[in-house]
Amino acid sequence: MYNVKLVNKISKVGLNQLGEGYNCSETAENADAYLVRSAALHDEVFPDTLKCIARAGAGVNNIPIDRCTDAGIVVFNTPGANANAVKELTLCGLLLASRKIKLGNRFAESLAGTGDEMSKLVEKGKSQFAGPELKGKTLGVIGLGAIGGPLANIAVSLGMTVYGYDPYLSVDAAWTLKREIHHATDLKTIFEVSDYISVHVPATADTKGFLNAAAFAQMKDGVRIVNFARGELVNNADMAEALKSGKVAAYVADFPAEELLPLDNFTALPHLGASTPESEDNCAVMAANEVRDYLERGIIKNSVNFPAASLEPTTPFRLCALHKNVAGIVSALSSAVASEGLNIESVASTSRKEVAYTILDLDRAPSEKLIADLEAKDTIFKVRFIQL
Repeated sequence: MYNVKLVNKISKVGLNQLGEGYNCSETAENADAYLVRSAALHDEVFPDTLKCIARAGAGVNNIPIDRCTDAGIVVFNTPGANANAVKELTLCGLLLASRKIKLGNRFAESLAGTGDEMSKLVEKGKSQFAGPELKGKTLGVIGLGAIGGPLANIAVSLGMTVYGYDPYLSVDAAWTLKREIHHATDLKTIFEVSDYISVHVPATADTKGFLNAAAFAQMKDGVRIVNFARGELVNNADMAEALKSGKVAAYVADFPAEELLPLDNFTALPHLGASTPESEDNCAVMAANEVRDYLERGIIKNSVNFPAASLEPTTPFRLCALHKNVAGIVSALSSAVASEGLNIESVASTSRKEVAYTILDLDRAPSEKLIADLEAKDTIFKVRFIQL
């Protein structure tokens, strides 16, 4: 029986993927796995039994990644599971940035109680809310992954000229892009040519605050910016000045910001990008499958702190080791196994930067002493034995 702690409410569609053999609850003790959405875990004291955390969503800034790595806790996310939901809302954001919908709605609601005069007041007041059409304008998309790529394709269909920038674009993602999309080799090109800019990149040390005064200075006057990725990508103080001066005509974001809320040309949504029942189900299903695959078979897919690894079983006895990516560890694992007279039937070992993961299928079960001795090594984070 595996214990799974539900740190947030998780879709039943996802939990159904786990089925029998799993005790899932908000109060689960000695948890083997956590399922989490947005709850912050930085101050969480993890039990020694914890083997993995699955985030039902893409961002993992609510999880202490480095601490988890040192403890041999595999952290998963669910890339692409909420992509359609965010893509659709980003399209809405482009329209919100163009048509002064927020101000127009505010004006319309102010007409309550005007009775027969309402139609006249509507016709008299509507001119102040005029805004441009998307067709014929240039959109710059920064990040062409699961959200930015499909958005770029939709924009082409709407009659926009589209430039895309993504230095990490995968071959598979590139194949999904329409041929009309222009390839920008640097951000400067995006900034200079775009009437609209939409960002779809994670918040990292390199991207935090990259939309700042220096970036705005390179953009067209009256550029419109849409951000449904991460609030930290924008320097809010610089954005406030750009909105006040008109350098940025409109900014639409899924992240309210104190400095920006008083400004009429800022439209904020309360982080609604993935808030659809379909997205929540998709994320929960993917997260639950990641947990099940890892706990039951030692398979790692979509981890943010350890490399992906998979091995078709050749015996029922599987030894898994999360370790540092340094010379000699796989050899040490093999020697330790051999010292017990065990034979390795098959092996898989993968690495990513400073960490690595090794799976050994053995002809017999290893002893508890062997596992304890291996875990005692300072180059090994965690060792697990799985009876397949």
